[in-house]
Amino acid sequence: MKNSDYISWDEYFMGIALLSAKRSKDPNTQVGACIVSNDNRILSIGYNGAPRGLHDDIMKWDREGDFLNTKYAYVCHGELNAILNYRGDLSGSKIYVGLFPCNECAKAIIQAGIKEVIYKEDKYADSDNVKASKMMFDTCGVKYTLYNKTDREINLKL
Repeated sequence: MKNSDYISWDEYFMGIALLSAKRSKDPNTQVGACIVSNDNRILSIGYNGAPRGLHDDIMKWDREGDFLNTKYAYVCHGELNAILNYRGDLSGSKIYVGLFPCNECAKAIIQAGIKEVIYKEDKYADSDNVKASKMMFDTCGVKYTLYNKTDREINLKL
């Protein structure tokens, strides 16, 4: 008799996005992304962090202050890293993310040909950059779907 307590595809891919986020050195926000093909193959993953070659010990991680002394001038978002980590065509794929994409990531998602965004949280829904993301997604035919939380707990002993 087969195991009947296996996780769904959505749980699996969102779980990988959330696990990937644990690699982020950002002290405030950790976001991971998992890009998946139509036949449920993982194409790429990413998390928010410093660009290659910019050591995260010298990174600015502050959220407030002069732009050049904040993380916003330097951090690559999880979605962008997942897109850049792939070396092929992402057309028609979907991306699982912990947080609704900002307008910059929305542009990259659209340009990469990703057709669906499955997100866990939309805590910045009232911000202009998320409003811009949704407008671009709507205009360009990118579907966005709130992840259906199952409250399943999975413990990994590493």
